[in-house]
Formats: sequence, C-alpha cells, structure tokens
Amino acid sequence: MSGLTDPVADLLTRIRNAQMASLRYTDVPASKLKRAITEILVDKGYIRNFINVDDGKQGLLRIYLKYDRKGNPAIRELTRVSKPGLRRYVRAGALPRVRNGLGTAIVSTSRGVMTDKEARRINVGGEVLAYVF
Repeated sequence: MSGLTDPVADLLTRIRNAQMASLRYTDVPASKLKRAITEILVDKGYIRNFINVDDGKQGLLRIYLKYDRKGNPAIRELTRVSKPGLRRYVRAGALPRVRNGLGTAIVSTSRGVMTDKEARRINVGGEVLAYVF
C-alpha cells in the first residue's frame, strides 16, 4: 500500500525540488485543493503559470516555475504548516503574518482556499496550509 498521505506536502516538495534543479516546469497529480493553491501562487507572482494536462486518469497540473534574471527561483521558502498528524487552525484575529507581511500564508477556510490577507479582510479563520516567501 503506497497511498499518498499528504498531497499538499507532495505539491510543495515537487515545486521545491524542481526549483533546486532549475527546471522550467514540473508535473503534479491534480486535485481541487492543489489547483486552488497553485492559483494563489500564480496570483501572487511566485510561479509563472499552470495548465491542466489530461492523462486519462485524474489529470496533471503542469506548473511553470518563475526565476529572476540571475536564475534564482522566485520562491525563496515554501513551508508546510498544518500536517495530517498535527493540524494548525487559527481564528480570524490570530492569522499569521509571514515575514512581517512580505510573505504569504495559504489558508483553507469555510469559504475556500485563500491568502492570509484575504481571510483577514473577510474576517474568517481556518487551517493554515503553507507559508510562501
């Protein structure tokens, strides 16, 4: 039995590994949660773009990575916060600020997956999935 226990950690690890290898893109098995996280990364400018690739099964997300002129990745740090063994839930008033507002926390709320700034604006808490800087 080789089931994947933490698909979000798998997504983040694949992005980190592809950036360390200076790859142009990486393929990740698709899901609604992964697609929502990837959309946030595109909106915030951490990755260039992503497309849905049909593989005859659940599909793939092809994530195109972003680098600066010197070849350094746009994402300096990508950290999983809430894990299957230890979930991290926060109220709206206790939402974290990543690097004093320079980074982004990705939060899964009752209104969908969003950034910490959006969740703070609509006054809703949830599970903190990851930090991006």
